[in-house]
Amino acid sequence: MSLTISKKVLLALSAPALFALGAATAMALAPSITFTPLLQTSKTVADEPIVYPTGAPAKITAGYIDVPPGVSTGWHQHGIPLVGMVMEGELTVDYGNKGKRTYKPGDTFVEAIHQTHQGTNTGTGPLRLLAIFIGAEGMPTSIPEKAPE
Repeated sequence: MSLTISKKVLLALSAPALFALGAATAMALAPSITFTPLLQTSKTVADEPIVYPTGAPAKITAGYIDVPPGVSTGWHQHGIPLVGMVMEGELTVDYGNKGKRTYKPGDTFVEAIHQTHQGTNTGTGPLRLLAIFIGAEGMPTSIPEKAPE
């Protein structure tokens, strides 16, 4: 029985050393892995605070939005946060009386949530936008709206 206790003590004392060895090994590999921040914000492009939906299970929807040259999305809003990144092409978003913003490849943004807007491919080639909607079950990713006056 004392052998079992000795093994437990040995294991308890060696665990931190093994953890440290594992951490050192991971740190040796870490320089080959990099993190490049694309965006860090607590507000949308319209200066709205980012607020996550509540009242239903969380649901994240990610995908590409492909828009041919000259085509617009139609006027709409998002009731949930949307992170967008232009992968290729040029996107110009019209916010009515709040102006327009143009995004090019690599540009990353948090879209306006409760502000009517429409996006248009203003480039000469296809537009591909990576869109990540941070919503909840039963909530639409976009809500069609009338053009602002």
